[in-house]
Amino acid sequence: MMKAIVFTGPGQAKLLQVPKPKVKDGWTLIKVSHAGICGSDLTIFSGHHPRAKAPLVMGHEFSGWLAQDIPGLPAGTPVTVNPLLSCGHCTPCLEGNSHVCRTLGLLGIDCDGGMAEYAAAPISMILPLPEDISLKLGAFIEPVAVTVHAVRMASYLPGDSTLVFGAGTIGLATALTLRKFGASSVTICESNPIRLKLAESLGFHGIQSGNGLLDELLEETNGEGYDYVFDCAGHQSVADILPDVVKIRGKIEIVAGYKAPPSMDFQKGMFREFSIQFTRVYRMKDFEIAARLAAKDPDYEKLINYELAPEDAEKGFELLTTPTDAVKVMYRFHQ
Repeated sequence: MMKAIVFTGPGQAKLLQVPKPKVKDGWTLIKVSHAGICGSDLTIFSGHHPRAKAPLVMGHEFSGWLAQDIPGLPAGTPVTVNPLLSCGHCTPCLEGNSHVCRTLGLLGIDCDGGMAEYAAAPISMILPLPEDISLKLGAFIEPVAVTVHAVRMASYLPGDSTLVFGAGTIGLATALTLRKFGASSVTICESNPIRLKLAESLGFHGIQSGNGLLDELLEETNGEGYDYVFDCAGHQSVADILPDVVKIRGKIEIVAGYKAPPSMDFQKGMFREFSIQFTRVYRMKDFEIAARLAAKDPDYEKLINYELAPEDAEKGFELLTTPTDAVKVMYRFHQ
């Protein structure tokens, strides 16, 4: 038996004793060090995730040590896990786009995940951690991979102006990744003053969201707008001004998952010829790049501002569902 944080019903995340995972062919067992709470875990916790069913061991952001030898890696190797579960035979998979598999699943959503003392994962999705990276940061590679994929999908060009909506985990990580990709200046819009202060402490130009935001953003760019706009907020108030804050023929990258279908002025899109692109998750190459970037930039680890014992299971979700200074909350299962 082992300790695990289990979704048992809407608003319930309980620390329970559950059986250790059974390892099937092509999978391996990981002794979990750290596991993070993601926005999708909050959706599960609320009872609104369309696929996740109780009881479920949550968690698709995690790191640990191999509990057994696998080809090329001995037991004890520090690793992280790409949590995507692709079918391998649908058209997107066969065309090399398994990250948007028609039946894409994730560890911690479609089967038990990493918020436990031990987790099972496909051997093909195991990534050894660079030597100079902590296991805590190793559990943060998955969110960084999301941002690497977004920046690469947008074909960002160093030196072009960038605007990020949202200073949550993904928004701040996107800003850090943009800087690693050559963005000399990144503007971040955020309504939460605590998160905005964190963005500014990381060296970004912060603007408080609210009345008059559009005028302020246009003034910042002499009325031109930004070359690249990354929506990491997913709110109708952002969708309302996206067509106005992007430069003519600029690019909008939608990284956030909208809780409700937004409306947008497509007529402005026609007049300004900007492009809109969407990001879902990441490719394995994005994961590998994310690990290298995180190993070289200590600022990514600054986003992990709560590290809890699994006995504080409920506190972790409370921190992220009530007004607090929490950005990334992680549970530590082993040291």
